Amino acid sequence: MIYRFEELIIWQQSRKLVKQIYSLLQNNHDYGFRDQIQRASVSVMTNIAEGFERNKHTQTNALFIHFLGISLGSCSETKSLLYLAEDLNYIAPEDCKRLRELCTDIDFKINAFISKLQSLQNNTK
Repeated sequence: MIYRFEELIIWQQSRKLVKQIYSLLQNNHDYGFRDQIQRASVSVMTNIAEGFERNKHTQTNALFIHFLGISLGSCSETKSLLYLAEDLNYIAPEDCKRLRELCTDIDFKINAFISKLQSLQNNTK
């Protein structure tokens, strides 16, 4: 049983994504772009944490699933912005590719986790 959001692999990978994006863009002077991609990546991580904590005192997984859905949207936004970062030469192509692959992996795992939560919820009805 998982008792803390920090134990979730999807949260751990999201944290890794955020750290790498912040590191690669720390000297970027396009503040609007930098802010947007940083906020999108942080949203992936924080919505996992918020959904986990808010769901603790409910009988269903619906609230957690809702927040995981928001994380999915933010993950796609981050991935899309990584294409732009590559097009604008803000981040090296190999770094963008690696981060997009991380986004894809996070997306896959969040979707699998949502499916698991939904099946658990359906089994308790």
